[in-house]
Amino acid sequence: MSDMTIGKLAAHAGVNVETVRYYHRIGLLAEPLREGSYRHYANQDLQQLQFIRRAKEAGFSLEEIRELLHLDAVADRARIRTMAASRLEDIEARIRDMQALASRLQSLVIQCADEKGHACCPIVETFKG
Repeated sequence: MSDMTIGKLAAHAGVNVETVRYYHRIGLLAEPLREGSYRHYANQDLQQLQFIRRAKEAGFSLEEIRELLHLDAVADRARIRTMAASRLEDIEARIRDMQALASRLQSLVIQCADEKGHACCPIVETFKG
C-alpha cells in the first residue's frame, strides 16, 4: 500500500479527499513531499488517517485526537487512559439517556394503541406539549 496518491489514501482509509486536505491544513496529518505534480503517501500516512477516523468514531474531538497523538509520541499512557475513561463515561451517560428515552417512547406507543382511552394520540400530544 505504499506510494499512494491522495485519492487512493482517502479510499483505503474510508474518508474523502477533502477530509485528508483538511487534516493537512489543521496539522493532524503531515503533508508528504511532492514528486512531480502529485503527493505520494506511505503506509504510515494511512495508519495515521485510520487512527484519526477510528478515534472520531469513538467520540473524540479533533483537538482530543491531536492530544492523543502527542501523548502517544511522549508515551503518556496515564493521560491517554484518563481521556479514554472520560470518553467512556460520556458514552455510558448517552446510553442511559437513550434507554430512558426508549422506555418513555415505548410507553407512549402502548398508550397510543389504546385508541378508546384517549381522544387523540398520546405520542402527538406529548410532542406538542
